[in-house]
Amino acid sequence: MRILLIEDDERIAEPLAEHLTRQYHVVDLAQDGITGLEQAQLSPYDLILLDLMLPGLDGISLCQRLRAEGSKALILMLTAKDTTTDKVIGLDAGADDYLVKPFKIQELAARIRALSRRSPDIRPSTLTYGDLQLDPSTHQVTYMGNLLTLTPKEYMLLEAFLKSPARVFTRKELLDKFWECEDISGEETIKTHLKNLRRKLKEASKPNIEFIENVYGIGYRLRKNE
Repeated sequence: MRILLIEDDERIAEPLAEHLTRQYHVVDLAQDGITGLEQAQLSPYDLILLDLMLPGLDGISLCQRLRAEGSKALILMLTAKDTTTDKVIGLDAGADDYLVKPFKIQELAARIRALSRRSPDIRPSTLTYGDLQLDPSTHQVTYMGNLLTLTPKEYMLLEAFLKSPARVFTRKELLDKFWECEDISGEETIKTHLKNLRRKLKEASKPNIEFIENVYGIGYRLRKNE
């Protein structure tokens, strides 16, 4: 999932972003409401983790603005306020769920999984390409039952190809989709990750199979499964 975390407390934001990244999510950070709104308007996020008390623009107003503009992103509010009235206000503003601070990472992860099941576009289901299988619920990739060891970025790239087997992805599209906004990585980074992914897939398959092919002058796509 591509997640926007809007949280002004660095003590919460940074470790939370690191944890979500390890869970194969792409996470962008914003530390005030105005910046968060601008990022949400510019990029299509699957989920927005939204603090209620923010400088510049509060979470309730931000949520209302996004819903008024037609945003379909899932919104999970994070707040220290735990009264029923506050929860009702947040949900009426358009939030999909509400989590009170302090919370355990495991509870947040469970809430994210529950929210993802509401959206058919991001609902986990096993992706299969011949003898290659990717299970989004466990983040495991196997070939003929043998587990492959992939980095988070390699995993996310492979998942994108398996979800859209006929689509040609340009390097820019992959960069925009899987690298954070503040990351200055260039197209050479994409080439390096794809090279390593293709090597691992080829080494795992018998005989050696080229799973991902170049489309000259355009980008990359999953090779037709014959």
